[in-house]
Parts: sequence; C-alpha cells; structure tokens
Amino acid sequence: MKKDIHPEYREVVFQDTSSDFKFITRSTMTSNETITMEDGKTYPVIKVEVSSQSHPFYTGKNMFIDTAGRVEKFRSRYAKKA
Repeated sequence: MKKDIHPEYREVVFQDTSSDFKFITRSTMTSNETITMEDGKTYPVIKVEVSSQSHPFYTGKNMFIDTAGRVEKFRSRYAKKA
C-alpha cells in the first residue's frame, strides 16, 4: 500500500437519532463530535437516522404506503401528449 493516501480506519460510534441506539464499529468516517461510552473510552460519533433498532423491516412495524396514488400521479405527469 502507498503511504499517506489511505484514510484512518478506527473505532467509531454510530448513534441512531430516532431511538438513541448506539453501537461501536470500525470505520473511516470522521466527525467533530465525540462520545464517551460505558467502557470509559471516547469515540467519534456518527449520527444516523435509521438503524436496525428503528427500521420498520427489523422492528416488524411495516407501514403501508399508498403506491397507487403515486403511480397515477407519475403517469399523469409524464404521459405523452396526444
């Protein structure tokens, strides 16, 4: 590997903003914010909107989306002019 061209690969905390769920993993992402976890170490924190704790697929709280209205709206907007 070439020197000084690769980003730093380190432990970071990903925090789900909707459920306040946090987990530690390794990443090259950077952040100016830090957080102290239960182990006493300070990690950079990356805030995400969806994780396995809040995603409807994993929580079993699937929502029905009205796709018929969206399809009709798309067709009416982009239909060829006769």
